[in-house]
Amino acid sequence: QVQLVESGGGLVQAGGSLRLSCVASGRTFSNYAMGWFRQVPGKEREFVASITWSGSMPYYADSVKGRFTISRDGAKNTVYLQMNSLKPEDTAVYYCAARSLGDYKYWGQGTQVTVSS
Repeated sequence: QVQLVESGGGLVQAGGSLRLSCVASGRTFSNYAMGWFRQVPGKEREFVASITWSGSMPYYADSVKGRFTISRDGAKNTVYLQMNSLKPEDTAVYYCAARSLGDYKYWGQGTQVTVSS
């Protein structure tokens, strides 16, 4: 049973920082890419960032480029999303996801991030 468990969300003022964590379990993720997505009620889920399990090829949405950093710790089976210079428009539920080929197949339960102005 594959499990992805996010943590680290919360309430922060604009300009502040948060670090999200996603612990993966249930299989070997060496051939998996990991991604972070976010969703606001009433809107479609949107891509935020992704990285291969080896830690190469980080990729970011234009809206977070230069402010967010995705990384992973293979020994801990954990992927991180460091979020700096947060803006109110970053407020959303953030989801961790994993894929080997094709679409993201495995999803976490989400963690709420709220940025106050």
